[in-house]
Amino acid sequence: MNEKIKIHIDGKECWTTDGTSIIDAAKENGIFIPSLCHVDGIKPAGSCRICNVQVNGRNMTACSTPAVDGMNIESNIPELVEMRKAIIEVMFVAGNHFCPACEKSGNCELQALGYRYQMLVPRFPYEFPEKGVNADSKYIYHDRNRCIMCKRCVRGVIKDGKHVFAFHGRG
Repeated sequence: MNEKIKIHIDGKECWTTDGTSIIDAAKENGIFIPSLCHVDGIKPAGSCRICNVQVNGRNMTACSTPAVDGMNIESNIPELVEMRKAIIEVMFVAGNHFCPACEKSGNCELQALGYRYQMLVPRFPYEFPEKGVNADSKYIYHDRNRCIMCKRCVRGVIKDGKHVFAFHGRG
């Protein structure tokens, strides 16, 4: 399974190992594909949809789709850029993400993507949902206001053999 394969990403010829995810193959070849749910070493979920690419004209998540020899992948066409921007805008308006008041400001992947896609003012109305904060445990501080439903926390603790988080309904 260590066979090298050739794929094309945005017209660039790229080489990777058979079975490597598209997002990792892109990274190996110096091509940036954005993602919020992808974490190295944890099984991909494709839940954020930010890494959507077009493979032979079909939308697929780059984090959960393995690269196959001869694939033609588009990662930066206007349709995908607009879709990513809309997803990011929805994440901001559906959650309570107030960057200027957040302790993660300047070190936040969501904020960085907002800047990257020039999201100045969302075109959707803010929802200001009431989301709780759970600080009952001395080990876990769970602030649902920061949740973007990427499931990184759930997948991370499951990988460690602990099942302290779960997803129910919409988070």
